[in-house]
Amino acid sequence: MTQQTRLAVLGAGGWGTAVAIVLSRNPLLHITLWSPRSDHGLELERDRENRRLLPGVKIPAEVHLTCDPAATADAEGWVSVIPTIYLRSTMMRLPGYYRQQPVISLTKGLEIGTFKRPSQIIGEVLGTHQLLALSGPNHAEEVARGMPTSAVIAGNESSLTTWGQKLFTNDRFRVYTNQDIVGVELAGALKNILGIAAGISDGLGFGDNAKSALLTRGLVEMARFAGALGAEHETFYGLAGMGDLITTCFSPHGRNRMVGERLARGESLADILASVPSTPEGVSTAKSVYERCQKMEIDMPICTGVYRVLYDGIAPLDYINQLMMRKPAQE
Repeated sequence: MTQQTRLAVLGAGGWGTAVAIVLSRNPLLHITLWSPRSDHGLELERDRENRRLLPGVKIPAEVHLTCDPAATADAEGWVSVIPTIYLRSTMMRLPGYYRQQPVISLTKGLEIGTFKRPSQIIGEVLGTHQLLALSGPNHAEEVARGMPTSAVIAGNESSLTTWGQKLFTNDRFRVYTNQDIVGVELAGALKNILGIAAGISDGLGFGDNAKSALLTRGLVEMARFAGALGAEHETFYGLAGMGDLITTCFSPHGRNRMVGERLARGESLADILASVPSTPEGVSTAKSVYERCQKMEIDMPICTGVYRVLYDGIAPLDYINQLMMRKPAQE
């Protein structure tokens, strides 16, 4: 009998639960899903279902559920699915259980204040370079139910990247490799800002033409900004960039798109955030990116406008009008 590879999934939110379910379909893997919150972890153990975020999706018996961080110590790989806002503080609970195993980050965002990418945060806290990042058009609601999708996994060592690819690939989850971890992680963060912009367009009742133009010019902004930080432009025309952007801007599951839509319909940001189970990453990412693009003098009119709607109180319709009336330019 072939020995199973032991993996620990860190973070039991909607995406973490979905990832654990995906991985559990591989009979060569033994999956432990660790919840940093004991109350939530006990609910999962009792119900075998993430009722708040993935109602109706049963967690297979093959997934071992735990609230004990010590249960992650014997894993041969860690899969981090912890939201950016909690990533550093949660990881700081784990160094005593870390054994220099590879860590695959599935977090999409940037740390406020430091502008660190998720893999950089993990590397700093754990003192490791054994890092990968996986990203793409992967809504938890569909992935957990076995709907087909694809993703890209990136890292600096080809052998490690191939290892991660083999772990995740199955008949419903196809994974490609990429060496541009900077671009893959920045794409996963930046597309959330564009998701808010797309929601504003939807909330104002604009049509397909407006959203298509928004996505096209938004992708240019994403690639321009990330390129200035060392990413490869080609990454933004693949699954981590264009693929994830399309899903984020069109899907009814998109939390960032929902924020923009509700803002455009007149709700306050405070009321919106108080009504959702977890803060959409694009809200904090918009602030981090705005501050960085101002320092670097990078032109990002769409992302800058989203920041001003979120934090300066500019009316969504005024934001759109300002975009449309900018000085004419060559594409």
